[in-house]
Amino acid sequence: MLLADKVAVITGAASLRGIGWATAQRFVEEGARVVLLDLDADLASSAAAKLGDSHLGYQCDVRDAERCIQVVNDVVARLGKVDVLINNAGVSQAKRLLDSSADDYDIVMDVSMRGTYNMTRAVVPHLRARQTGTIVCVGSIAAQRGGGVLGGPHYAAAKGGVHAFSKAIARELAPEGIRVNAVAPGLVDTELIVGKIDEAGKGMVAASTPMGRLATPRDIANSILFLASDLSSYVTGVILDVNGGHHIH
Repeated sequence: MLLADKVAVITGAASLRGIGWATAQRFVEEGARVVLLDLDADLASSAAAKLGDSHLGYQCDVRDAERCIQVVNDVVARLGKVDVLINNAGVSQAKRLLDSSADDYDIVMDVSMRGTYNMTRAVVPHLRARQTGTIVCVGSIAAQRGGGVLGGPHYAAAKGGVHAFSKAIARELAPEGIRVNAVAPGLVDTELIVGKIDEAGKGMVAASTPMGRLATPRDIANSILFLASDLSSYVTGVILDVNGGHHIH
């Protein structure tokens, strides 16, 4: 098993149609104990219970640095360690520049960028103490193409920040045995797109994608698994495109 005896913390993981949940399932299949973080305590706990008794769910607003530290410290106290962090929590908005507000900017930037920063700062001291660990951040094709189907300029900027942050800490932490990478998904068929794009719109995106379909959450989860496991033991600082050929550069 690729993650036998590993402890993985996954943010934004309680939605049963989301990337975080698919990643949790995939990690459990590979032997990991997973810790699911979400804004909703009940959803986080029930999602963890669906995976089995050895997995944990916590309420955590990743915008709250103190709460991130508290949760990570509690996980280490209960499970003994953290091996893997998946920075998945994010908010998507398709609003154009002049249609968006300062509040829109704040929620999108704070969850994706500040949340990634906060959780990474909470976990790194524990990884550093053991001189090992992996971090995978979830970016977006929107950061590479200058927006996208569901990504306005503030969303593209937030995910671009996640990409740059991932590269910077990969360079910083590599000498301490810690690898950091990111995935950049194209349009993924999750509940985040419900009400934002209809079937005709999804068909248009699929038609413009060389592989002829949208991504599934499991497609992204498999890529995250690769980066989180020893299969990618000599890979760090990479932004891995997972978009069916929609963006090739």
